[in-house]
Amino acid sequence: MSDLNITFTVNGRTARRRIDPGQRLLDVLRDDLALTGTKEGCGAGECGTCSVFVDGRLMKSCLLPAAKADGATIETVEGLAATGDLTPIQKAFHKTGASQCGYCIPGMVMAATSTLRENPEAGIEEIKERMGGNICRCTGYTKIFEAVEIARDVIAGRLPASVMEEDGAGTSYLGNNVRRLDAPSKVSGRLKYAGDMVMQGMLHMQVLRSPHAHARIVSIDTSAAEALPGVACVITSDDVPGIDGFGVFVHDQPVMARGKVRHVGEAVAAVAADDVRTARAATKLIKVEYEELPGLFDPAEALQPGAPVMHDYAPDNLVKHIPVRKGDIEKGFAAADLIIEEDFSTQQVEHAYLEPEAGLAYVDHDDVVTVLSPSQNITHHRHMLATIIDKPINKVRFIMSPVGGGFGGKEDMIYQGMLALAAMKTHRPVRLVFTREESIACSAKRHPSRTHYRMGLTKDGRITAIEFDMLSDGGAYGMSSEGVMRKAAILSCGPYEIDNLQVDTRVVYTNNTPSGAFRTFGGMQAQFATESMMDIAAERLGLDPFEIRRRNMMKAGSRTHTQQTLTSASIDRVMEAAETASRWEPGAPQVRGGTRTDLGGADTRAPCTLGARFTKTAAAAKAEVAS
Repeated sequence: MSDLNITFTVNGRTARRRIDPGQRLLDVLRDDLALTGTKEGCGAGECGTCSVFVDGRLMKSCLLPAAKADGATIETVEGLAATGDLTPIQKAFHKTGASQCGYCIPGMVMAATSTLRENPEAGIEEIKERMGGNICRCTGYTKIFEAVEIARDVIAGRLPASVMEEDGAGTSYLGNNVRRLDAPSKVSGRLKYAGDMVMQGMLHMQVLRSPHAHARIVSIDTSAAEALPGVACVITSDDVPGIDGFGVFVHDQPVMARGKVRHVGEAVAAVAADDVRTARAATKLIKVEYEELPGLFDPAEALQPGAPVMHDYAPDNLVKHIPVRKGDIEKGFAAADLIIEEDFSTQQVEHAYLEPEAGLAYVDHDDVVTVLSPSQNITHHRHMLATIIDKPINKVRFIMSPVGGGFGGKEDMIYQGMLALAAMKTHRPVRLVFTREESIACSAKRHPSRTHYRMGLTKDGRITAIEFDMLSDGGAYGMSSEGVMRKAAILSCGPYEIDNLQVDTRVVYTNNTPSGAFRTFGGMQAQFATESMMDIAAERLGLDPFEIRRRNMMKAGSRTHTQQTLTSASIDRVMEAAETASRWEPGAPQVRGGTRTDLGGADTRAPCTLGARFTKTAAAAKAEVAS
């Protein structure tokens, strides 16, 4: 299909471009016009990071073919204010601290701008609904909504513009609002994330990934891919000059599959080419012969005799076992009036950070291999990469680009090694940006877990003993699994004083997607089980759920499960605040009937039909009258 010539206006300036018919408006804005404030988070019109105005209407530019922009007037986040200035909405976002990682914020600013253009008097419920097409994974939205309300009132003259002025820290930064130094660059779209960065002569990387969960690699033929015009290099594990293995605790993961693949989506080869389309086409020309092996997908089966072995160093597939012992659990259970025994399970969870994995690598004039990426552990990554590429540490440099959401998911060095190898092989900068599908298929997840729990209690609700046994699925590689299991063991029994306990946390290898760090890693899975047990115990014993927790909570002087003596504890104050804020009705769980006083308060949002709270703008009302 032949290229098309289009002409359109972007931020007040005429632009003429010759485009590929397959390009989206998002591609033209970012790649051709360098307007990288418009982000790509999902590529499917779900997240709103790519929001722009097209002929005055807010649209998702990832869904709009560039050809349809011919003759249109486009406004991006960069065009909302004069260079160096901010709109009232952008200033309000800065004031309230509405931006955290910042990746969603340009799209949020565009949605907020659209909201107040559509209805300058929009109330909080309408603001929420009008901005519902934009996702934030960091903030919880409260400060975003607050910013829109402040901007609305400043624009209407109900608040003075001075409310946007800098907040003073006074004599101390503690207890005072101090604005984020990076907020102006985030709300204006000026901040560059790894996927926004470009360099002269930059190549683009695409990765060939395994369709099999477990298979031996018989052969890889890259000749056809290497012969494709525009391809600069193809790399495989054979291109690793040093020790091919990385990980947080055990260096069991190769840069690309070596000898066999262990999960669907594992990198097998990578292509660096002049453009993404050529690189993607080249990956399809790589011929890989596989010999499929039995797959292992259930963590319990991983421990059975005769189970397929994932890694030779761990013939029993055990990544790590963390035991904790305190007191005498047999004595504790013997003293119990009630023994509860339950099983709990948690699922694999995707981080869904809005910035997909991305990175840019190059070899500088002093032969220093440099990698820019949103790595959450750059010092560790630097040392691992030095070993992989067989260079002294002073010849390896990691630069942490802004992290567009991480939540622990960017602690692991999954793709940076491939970028470094391609940059070394070509001596040109190489950039890789994951698609959302690629990110979901290949990045580490929260550990799925299965917990068998026994708890003994007296009639008055005091815990006498706990037996806690957790089995987690670590997936194909170790990553952060040891740390997750350690944290799960330490936090297993919650903030409760327990004299007798036996805790075992285990994590095993399987052929599932690797598991890694995720907020409160290990603690989340453990506390789901423990707090569920506390609620079950409260119901069985006829106790108020708050009260049973107070009777067992740690206090100053308590000894933790790992024998640490606490000098302070705040759980009593936390529970009191939660009880008050929730308008809690005291009593055992089973005593509440159909009428409750703790629901339907002034701060409880009533359900509604989407759009029901939109009020008519003055222009719409006038048009209706005229008709």
